[in-house]
Amino acid sequence: MVTGVGTGKRGSAALEVLRGQGVKDELVQRFDDYPTGIVTVEVDERGKPTFEIGKDAAWDHWEWNQAIEDKVKSADAVCFGTLGQRGESPRAGIRKAMQLAKEAGIMRVHDVNLRPPFFDDAMIRDSLALCSVYKLSDDELKRVCLACGIPLSGDPLDSLRAILEKYELEILVMTKGAEGAVLLTTDSVFSQPGVPATIVDTVGAGDSFTAALTLGLLRNDPYPEVLRNACEVAAQVCSHAGAVPA
Repeated sequence: MVTGVGTGKRGSAALEVLRGQGVKDELVQRFDDYPTGIVTVEVDERGKPTFEIGKDAAWDHWEWNQAIEDKVKSADAVCFGTLGQRGESPRAGIRKAMQLAKEAGIMRVHDVNLRPPFFDDAMIRDSLALCSVYKLSDDELKRVCLACGIPLSGDPLDSLRAILEKYELEILVMTKGAEGAVLLTTDSVFSQPGVPATIVDTVGAGDSFTAALTLGLLRNDPYPEVLRNACEVAAQVCSHAGAVPA
């Protein structure tokens, strides 16, 4: 995990959570001048969340260093999002990490998380150019197509193929909520129906999907199995309160 937290009690508590889940935190930077980031989440009757994200948090200010560079060069995969590029320093660090990973032939996974007002068209396009594996939701497809100058057709698969080809992606995955997900390569399309679940809270479902997707790809599992496992993990997360799988 590469990020930043404050030096107060909230930052220490955040690090304890990471360690408790087995996440290595030696690359997490601590700041006296910036608070640990907070997000207020409201969930509607369908379990769909709305986020209010605190501004100018510690994670907006982490800086590139040799330890991060060494870890990137030895990684099996490097994952990044859109929101994490909100700050100037992290945005530059992410771009450097992706360039190093590309030169080393390391998988580069981008999980789109469009949280207004913390993105623009250029960020969407730049992120596409940096990654080899791209994951978005059906709710985000229209906005991504608009940023990339790709027309929306009646069949979303046509738009997804256009994104895949334009940015020379290896894999593109679109989640469709309760309807499952679809995975595209340059020559194949794989669909996974939705996995039944009692929806309690959808916070963290997308991140969990991406984690399971990445692990499956690293294991070289068959694409249908990768997609099914990712949907099952996301469904599990949706079935209980909180973002961490039980």
